[in-house]
Amino acid sequence: MSARAQLASLVLPVTAAVVVPALITLGDPARSWTPWRPASAASAPGWRLALGGAVLAAGLALVAWTIALFARRGRGTLAPWDPPRALVVAGPFAHVRNPMITGVAAIIVGEAVALGSRGIGLWLVVFLIVNHLYFVLSEEPGLARRFGAEYEAYRRHVPRWIPRRRAWRPPR
Repeated sequence: MSARAQLASLVLPVTAAVVVPALITLGDPARSWTPWRPASAASAPGWRLALGGAVLAAGLALVAWTIALFARRGRGTLAPWDPPRALVVAGPFAHVRNPMITGVAAIIVGEAVALGSRGIGLWLVVFLIVNHLYFVLSEEPGLARRFGAEYEAYRRHVPRWIPRRRAWRPPR
């Protein structure tokens, strides 16, 4: 992965899934979490840590997969300042148009569950609202301009947030 892809891969998801949740929990020692000091087992029941950890791991895997697809197939990154040069409709993108946001949201859900943090849960709501508005008002019109009919067909067949059961395959 190029340096630009690595930077873009770190800046946006890490801010949303690490920096903001760490800042939210900073003032609450019972729920305090940082990448170098995870919440102690004493601060949360084992089932909550296990469930939150599993959801977080699934989100992390989805984010990594989509970043790799953007780099390999799209020849770009998730960052608005270095977007893919080709429309990516493979892997999770064949089921839902915004799997990266789904992955980051899953990471945030996992943190909220593991730490029992209502503050991180509220951050999840803000994160989803802001991203929905961004995608509707900016991202999707930009994709329509850049990729034209190819994107319009994709948009007609693949939902924005709720994954379709079967992968969509563009006509050849």
